[in-house]
Amino acid sequence: LPPGVIRFLVLLATLLGSWFIVQMYFERSGRAISLRSWLGDSLLPPGPPHPRHKCENKKGCPVDHFAFRITSGAANVVGPSICFEDRILMSTAKNNIGRGLNIALVNGELGAVLLKPSSFFLMLHPDITQLETFLHEIKDGTIMLAATYDDAATKMNDKVRALFSALGSRYVNQLSFRDNWVFLGAKGLKGKSPFEEHIKNDQETNKYDGWPELLEMEGCAPRKQD
Repeated sequence: LPPGVIRFLVLLATLLGSWFIVQMYFERSGRAISLRSWLGDSLLPPGPPHPRHKCENKKGCPVDHFAFRITSGAANVVGPSICFEDRILMSTAKNNIGRGLNIALVNGELGAVLLKPSSFFLMLHPDITQLETFLHEIKDGTIMLAATYDDAATKMNDKVRALFSALGSRYVNQLSFRDNWVFLGAKGLKGKSPFEEHIKNDQETNKYDGWPELLEMEGCAPRKQD
């Protein structure tokens, strides 16, 4: 054979032998090296973009379900936010939140926002008749989304707690001074809602001085069926 061909075959054999040795080493040591780690991300074609879900949730919702995300307030500094079907219903930016209880109502069949004269209630006030009336007037099939900010329990009485329980709350009877609470319930719900989070105000575990950490809950609420 010509010298050039011999040199090429020797080089090829050397490369194949080196590849075989490296492959055997990594297989035996239990490690794996991907093409991306060898070449680097910049040399590979970009992968498909991550899908964006409604309300910036981690997962999408099935058909006949509404996407939602509820975030409680953080101490008495950062206000809560409520998102439903990719629409921000309440937030600091919208200037429609307040200390106490923040509540949004949505039509459980169509997903349309229901307008009410007030959507946040200062729970330090001795008279919470307005909140009682608000809860009494919720119609069957209405979805309610609620988030606390600062304190929502100081003036909460047994009547109000019973009304929230009827909407599917499991934790409202435990709600105390400066606890954080996020909740999605519905008028006419049979049983308790699976969409509820509660964290106690505890000096030993509080993230903030005098307040627990904020709560964030996302999920897919089923559409009301006839």
